[in-house]
Parts: sequence; structure tokens; C-alpha cells
Amino acid sequence: MARTLPVAVVQQPPLPVAGAVSRFTDDVAGVLARFPQTRLVAYPELHLFGVESDQELREYAEPLTGRRVKALAELAGDLGIWLLPGSLCEVDPDVPGAVFNTAVAFSPEGQLVAWYRKIFPWRPYEIFRPGDRFVVFDVPEAGRCGFSICYDAWFPEVSRQLAWLGAEVIINPVQTTTSDRAQELVLARANAIVNQVFVISVNAAAPLGVGRSLIVDPEGRVRVQADDPTAAVLTDVLDLDEVTRVRRFGTAGLNRMWDQFTDADVPLELPVYQGRIDPARWKPRD
Repeated sequence: MARTLPVAVVQQPPLPVAGAVSRFTDDVAGVLARFPQTRLVAYPELHLFGVESDQELREYAEPLTGRRVKALAELAGDLGIWLLPGSLCEVDPDVPGAVFNTAVAFSPEGQLVAWYRKIFPWRPYEIFRPGDRFVVFDVPEAGRCGFSICYDAWFPEVSRQLAWLGAEVIINPVQTTTSDRAQELVLARANAIVNQVFVISVNAAAPLGVGRSLIVDPEGRVRVQADDPTAAVLTDVLDLDEVTRVRRFGTAGLNRMWDQFTDADVPLELPVYQGRIDPARWKPRD
């Protein structure tokens, strides 16, 4: 059976944080009314946190057991979709004083199935505490997805680790307001190519964000892209068997990075990480 995943990638400006969930509920329902076959809906970074100051981010931050997460879980369950509402401002009672930028995924059963704290906040501009773990989650009958958030895409270790954990789709919610979106588009394609995965980079729309969201396939081809900063919904049907095909036969029928090593090869030391590449473990996990 084909491992297809119909997606809707929603490029919109962030919603004012007061009352955001109510407005968001109507918006997601509207997207599904237009594109009823959609199985997964993804929104930009901090989409529910349109604020004027860092102080507001702190004031509206909640734990993952809070009312905001419960309402979003209920929404996903009511609509029967995989809902990725962008990232949330999270506080953790076990980490006093810290605020995390946390991407979340809700299942069609209305469960919070994955949460990921941005490992590389955009310093010195962001207030967030870095996360300390990589996160993947399974979409039944389709495949495995992984999270990175915005600036994480500039660090190739993140995408490589997600691919090694078995991710076939990397979802990268973004709130880019600056001219370096041009470089982010290159990075989305590069991360897709070197890891042979789909990459979804969904940015905020104007007037805050510069848009240009896109979906890239495992060989680095842009499948669909918003060419300007205006609000838009990108739709596509990802065939995750494409990941299997590219990894088996190679990018452009040539490059098979995951089959690089043989049993005769010795481990390659990586002094900068105080670690190594072990040929015996150089395979994405199932």
C-alpha cells in the first residue's frame, strides 16, 4: 500500500495571542473545508503568539498540561487530523524561569503525541532556553516525521540526527522576518538532499514574516512554493515511498549516502564532537 500523506502548509501571519485558539479553530476548519482530503496541517513558528514584546511571551506561556494544549488536542480530535499548530511558548514547572519554543503534534485521536523544544534559539534575539533532545513521531500508514524549528535548519547536525532516527519528513516551522530567508530556502533543499528526506518549511506571512514557504522532495526538488509573503495555503500529497526509492537507488540514481560504509571500514573519529561515525551504526532507524 502506498505511503501517502496529504498535507496543507498554511502560510499566515501570527494570530494575536489573546483569543488566538478560538480564531485558530475557525481557520483550521476553513482549510479543511477547502481541502477535505488533508491529513496533516502545519502552521508557522509561534503562530498562536502574535505579541508586541518578550514580556508578553512570558506572560502567555503555559505548560504542556495547560488549557491551550488541551484545546488544541480537542480540536485535532474533533477534526480527525494530524495538527501541527506551529510552536508554543512553554514553561516547565521543573525548570523555573525558563521559557521554551516548543513545536507540538496532535493526532487525529486528540492526543499530544510529540513535542520538541527548539535546540538553537536565534541568539542574541530570542529569550528561549535551548532544548536538549531530538524528536520524531510516526504517522500510521505513512511514515515518520521529525521536528526542527527555524534556526535549527542552519545546523546540519539537527537534520542528520532526525534522519538517523528514521525521519522521512522534517517539518520546520519558521517565523523569519529578515532577508536571510533566501539562504533558508537553500538550506531546506540542502537538508533534504544530504539526508534524502522531505522538508516542509512553513514561514509566517506578511506583515510580520516574509513568507516563501516551500515543500522539498528527497532529491532536493521544490514541489510547491509560495513566491511572496502574502497569506497562502500550499497543498501536496507526499509519497513517502519516494524516500525509500531515493535511498535505495540514489539521488539522481547515483548517490547513496546511507550505504557509504562497508563492514571492513573502521570508525571515523570526529574530534569536534568528541565522538565518531561508526560504520556499523550508519543507517537510519526503522
